[in-house]
Amino acid sequence: MILFAQYQFLWLLLLVPVFLVGYGVVRVMRRRRVSRFGDPELVSQLMPSYSGAKGWIRMSLFSLAFLFFVLGLARPQIGAKLSERETKGAEIMIALDVSNSMLAQDYSPSRLERAKLAISRIVDKLQEDRIGLVLFAGTSFVQLPITTDYVSAKMFLTSIDTQSVPVQGTAIGDAILTCAKSFSAQSDKSRAIVVITDGENHEDDPVAAAREAAEIGIKIYTIGVGSAEGQPISKDGELMKDKDGNIVVTRLDEDVLKDIARVGGGAYVHAGNEEFGLNPILEDIQRMEEEKFNSVIFEEYDEQFMYFFAVALVLLVLEMLVGERKIRRKLFD
Repeated sequence: MILFAQYQFLWLLLLVPVFLVGYGVVRVMRRRRVSRFGDPELVSQLMPSYSGAKGWIRMSLFSLAFLFFVLGLARPQIGAKLSERETKGAEIMIALDVSNSMLAQDYSPSRLERAKLAISRIVDKLQEDRIGLVLFAGTSFVQLPITTDYVSAKMFLTSIDTQSVPVQGTAIGDAILTCAKSFSAQSDKSRAIVVITDGENHEDDPVAAAREAAEIGIKIYTIGVGSAEGQPISKDGELMKDKDGNIVVTRLDEDVLKDIARVGGGAYVHAGNEEFGLNPILEDIQRMEEEKFNSVIFEEYDEQFMYFFAVALVLLVLEMLVGERKIRRKLFD
C-alpha cells in the first residue's frame, strides 16, 4: 500500500490537463495567424523541417515529467512491515450528547460546537492513552472505537451534529452502558468514561447505569454544559417550540450529573466558556495506574520519492533532446 506523506501536493496534478489543453489552444492560434499570410500548405512547404507532431511529443513528455515530479513532492511511502508495540496509559471513552438541546447558544457558537472544540484540544494533549467516542441522544452508538489514532479521532469530530443520532431525547444511562462495553479486552484497571451533556435525562436511569459501570472498575466523570437559568434552542435560525407553540428552554440539570459522578467514583465539572472542564478531568485520569497495551502498527516506512524524481529528470532530458525539427537522413551525399 502506497501512502503520501505530503498528499496536499497532489492537487498540482490538476495542472497536467491544463498544460495539454493550453498547448492545443496555442497551436490553433498559431495556425490561424499563419493562415493570414497565405495558404497554410504553401507556408508549410516554406518550412519543410518543422514537425508539428514533435511539438505534441515534447508537451507530452513535459506533462509526464511534471506528473512524476508532483508525485515525488507528495513523498510516496511504502510500509515495510507490521510490528507490535507496547504502550502505557489509560483508556478514555467520551460520551457526547448530540440532542437538540445541545444547540443552545449559551456557549459560543453553541454547546455542541464548544464541546467538540474542547475534545479536539484534549486529543492534541494525549500521548499514549487510548480514546473512544460514543454519541447519544434518545439512543447511543459508538462513533469511534477505542484507539490511539488521534488523527482519525479529530476527523470524526468534524462530522458530528445533532443529526448524527436519528432518535431524539437524552438517554445518559444507555450512553454509559455503551461506553462500558466498548473498552478493549486488554483493559481492566485504567478505564474512565467522560459524559458531556446538559443533564436533561428523559429516557432511563443514568445513576443505576453509573453504579453498574463502577462495579466493574470504571470511573465516570461528568461535564455539565449549560446554565440553570436555561436557554432557548435555535435550529436553522429559528427558535424551537413545543406542540403548544411555546418556546423550548433547555436547563442544566446538575443534580443528576453530580449523582452520576458520585456513584461512578469520578468528579463533576460545570463547563465554562474559557475552561470547559476536560483539562482537570484528564489530569485526574492520567494519575490512574498506567496499563500496558499491545498494538499492531505499520512501522519503518520506505521513502520512494527519489525514484519519481529520477523518472521526471529522464523525461525532461528526453523532452529537450526531441526538438521540433524533422530528422532528415541522407543515404547518399
